[in-house]
Amino acid sequence: MQTGADTAIWVTVSQPAAVSKQGLAVSGRVEANQTANISTRVMDYITKVNVNVGDRVSKGQLLATISNDDMLAKRAQAEAMIAQADAAFKNAQKDYDRFTALYKQQSASAKELDNVTLQYQAAKSGLEAAKQQRNEVNAMLGYTNLTAPFAGTITQKMMDAGSMANPGMPLLTIEQSGSYQVSALVPESEISLINEGLPVTITIDAIHKTINGKIVQIDPSSAQSGGQYQIKIHIPDNEKQGLFAGMYANVAITVTQAIKTKSADQVMVPVSAIEYKDELTGLYTIGSNHTALLRWVRLGKTQGSQVEVLSGLAANEQFIVTAEGRLYNGVPVKLK
Repeated sequence: MQTGADTAIWVTVSQPAAVSKQGLAVSGRVEANQTANISTRVMDYITKVNVNVGDRVSKGQLLATISNDDMLAKRAQAEAMIAQADAAFKNAQKDYDRFTALYKQQSASAKELDNVTLQYQAAKSGLEAAKQQRNEVNAMLGYTNLTAPFAGTITQKMMDAGSMANPGMPLLTIEQSGSYQVSALVPESEISLINEGLPVTITIDAIHKTINGKIVQIDPSSAQSGGQYQIKIHIPDNEKQGLFAGMYANVAITVTQAIKTKSADQVMVPVSAIEYKDELTGLYTIGSNHTALLRWVRLGKTQGSQVEVLSGLAANEQFIVTAEGRLYNGVPVKLK
């Protein structure tokens, strides 16, 4: 008959990792280097939308058109006003030239020349005002033809033909082709530890890819992000294969200064040591009678291959890391 010692499972134990760490782990999302919402400054019905979500477009390509009948009528009115003002200006110019010559010959008084000069200046200003009115109409007409500001891909289509376009309301969203970056948030307690140019490691779990990048931008204000500072991380063009905007990314930043944790009782254990059962998480410890004891724990943030244990395990307690057999409550164990 075998004794408990003979059937015991060999195990390796460890204690929680030290509190301080040299790296900073944050999460973010992949995004295009440049994104634009296409909108208009006029209010009228959309007559045509030439693109759909996923279409690739070139710079300057016509994306959508908005009804411009009213503006064409205003432009015709402006052209008529220019013709009228031009006729008045030419007539006033003739009078000005004639009275200038008469004044030099002392055949007209200074008062008459002043009156004609005022009429000439008014006619000239009227012509210029009419031309500027036409320029304004032409500028507004430009907002009825919506074009791509850069080459990219249509990622959102908010309206179709027949919908009413309103000033400032986006109709389409376009993302620049070819270049990607990661946008992430860094807590205010750790923002002083990083700077532009710092290398980072980006992990994209969706495509099982790891990328080396660097921080290219740190926003100086957290007013719009709840105390978190937004950073931008450049992804090299040779690493863009398989990436799509919106993918989640885990970012590991190596810093030269140890990061202080909020609690001196923080404990970190390997993710591989965690047991999962339904909605519960736990790990195996060793009981007083040298048997495995499943301890339920509450987990916090994951930092690389380590996860924080918020409760259920003390900083000086040992736990089982590996075992040469199947662990369960009460099975005898022996330390390697």
